Amino acid sequence: MRTRIKICGMTRYEDLVCSVDAGADAVGFVFHPSSKRFVTAEHAAQLVKNLPAFVSSVALFVNPEPQFVQEVIETMRPTLLQFHGEESPEFCASFSTPYIKAFRVGAPGMDTAQGLSESCRQFSGASAWLFDSYTPVYGGSGHTFDHALLSGLLALDPAQRAPLILSGGLNAQTLLEPLRRIRPWAVDVSSGVESEPGIKSAQRIAEFVATVKKADA
Repeated sequence: MRTRIKICGMTRYEDLVCSVDAGADAVGFVFHPSSKRFVTAEHAAQLVKNLPAFVSSVALFVNPEPQFVQEVIETMRPTLLQFHGEESPEFCASFSTPYIKAFRVGAPGMDTAQGLSESCRQFSGASAWLFDSYTPVYGGSGHTFDHALLSGLLALDPAQRAPLILSGGLNAQTLLEPLRRIRPWAVDVSSGVESEPGIKSAQRIAEFVATVKKADA
């Protein structure tokens, strides 16, 4: 199996081109106003206008108003939505667009393997479950989490779970071991390939992708 790669927090066209050329399967855009990687729907639409076939665009939200999500969908037309807050399963499924549900591992109720598994299984309609660290910010913190808390999910029959996306503190130096141990469907990186928040590094992107390919091999 080939591990898919999503590079999140796009703010510049040159970073998008670099990510695609390196082999990214998806690029993400943050629509959380307090994030240093926040972009408007109009700017994201310009960035993805020439996105090549078979590369997905992902719109990330944190506890958004429904009208805002709909505005982004109509303006940018993302391939997938990603909900990173405390949204309900009903809310996530209400936009007629496939979605990823992110879980902040270590948060209250998700600080045990059983609790995390129960939280995930509420979102059976998600296209994937993404696992990030529990910090005061929502994503892009550069912090990892205890991967042992995924043990309950890994023990499930794959037919009983959504594909797993690993995130949280990943970079070319920290990626290899969890990839070999967990074998997620995909990995999601933001700060781990940046020179500063919102500004990607071509070298770090290349190193990250090379590490994923090494683990797959």
